[in-house]
Amino acid sequence: MALDRVPVLRSGVLAALVLTVVAVMIGVPHPACAADAGFTRFIASLWPDAQAQGVPRATFDAETRGLAPDYKLPDLILPGRPATGAPSQAEFVQVPADYVKESSIARLAAEGQKLMAKHRAALSAIETRFGVPGAIVLAIWGRETDYGRYALPYDGLRVLATQAYVGRRKDQYRSEFILALKLIGEGVVTRKDLRSSWAGATGLTQFLPSELYKHGVDLDGDGRVDIWHSVPDALASAAQQLVNKGWQPGVRWAYEVRAPAGADCTIGVPEVTKPIREWLREGFVPVRGQKLSAAEQAQPASLLQPEGIYGPAFLTTKNYFVIKEYNFSDLYVLFVGHLADRMLSPQPFATPWSASTQLRTSAVEAMQRHLTRIGLYGDKVDGKAGMKTRAALGAYQKSAGLKVDCWPSEAVLRSIGTAR
Repeated sequence: MALDRVPVLRSGVLAALVLTVVAVMIGVPHPACAADAGFTRFIASLWPDAQAQGVPRATFDAETRGLAPDYKLPDLILPGRPATGAPSQAEFVQVPADYVKESSIARLAAEGQKLMAKHRAALSAIETRFGVPGAIVLAIWGRETDYGRYALPYDGLRVLATQAYVGRRKDQYRSEFILALKLIGEGVVTRKDLRSSWAGATGLTQFLPSELYKHGVDLDGDGRVDIWHSVPDALASAAQQLVNKGWQPGVRWAYEVRAPAGADCTIGVPEVTKPIREWLREGFVPVRGQKLSAAEQAQPASLLQPEGIYGPAFLTTKNYFVIKEYNFSDLYVLFVGHLADRMLSPQPFATPWSASTQLRTSAVEAMQRHLTRIGLYGDKVDGKAGMKTRAALGAYQKSAGLKVDCWPSEAVLRSIGTAR
């Protein structure tokens, strides 16, 4: 390049450029390169474990060559930077009326009915083989990826590698990264198709690599488990996961009921379980005059009031908690269970959701910390108003002389602030 064509640089920029060139010439890494050099060494250190898992050397080298971390992902712990939390998942920050939104349920139910007819043979095989209703696995597919219409945004291998390097759950993701390489090496999936969420879940029904190895099913009989393109495989794998986590054939996920006046919302926890007939004797009434058989009444169930004393109430069976193992959120299970019901019946919940508002995650965390200090709460401080948090809030309301509604409201927050 002729010197008269070289652009004029400001002195500071020119100095920085000269220092960078000199650093490269004498072998001193640029700060950004130095940071990624640690990542490169970390990835290289995984080869012995990958080899032990059966990952071919050629696959390991090809897929890790040039692999770079994605430091924009959530849930990372980066040196010199504030710890980043997981993103606010809708299941934990939205009120039920917004999460289990009628317009969304209606749309997905209508589409689910069409898919139920289209995939009738596969769904019948799933119901026969696993005892899981076809509507349930269709609802999981609808919730997870909008029946495959939602394009997963991330390079799954890069996500798993980054989470293994600087994530909050390094050991878990170290294993998931190696298993992802194994999937690629075995020809189960290509790197191009291994798209994922920020947490590394992939496929139509959102599996981590370890879950695919544990629960994957080749229902279409083509010789491989393909949860990315084969709807039968994806739905059967979801059913197998439910079965492996304890699904009971012939048992509903939950029954909507009307709670009697003065019902104690603090007993709405998984630990308080009794046969449905006992709940009925105590005044809980199935909605719309539904009659339960003797077998149904013998089923053990827990009380669920997602909005405390407001909104619908449910008696939840063992299968409710099995679905919750798929995604640990009451609202997720309500969405999946209700969507499955709506594919078979057009009726919405008999009791409408209330106009409640959701406190910020930080406010719920403050509540949980205080409830822990005074011995009313013993679970995770995570800012999520789940069953145990709501029950603990109800116990606090009793002790403080407040209205007992088991809901994290501004009034409870003010009372806790005063008590502290």
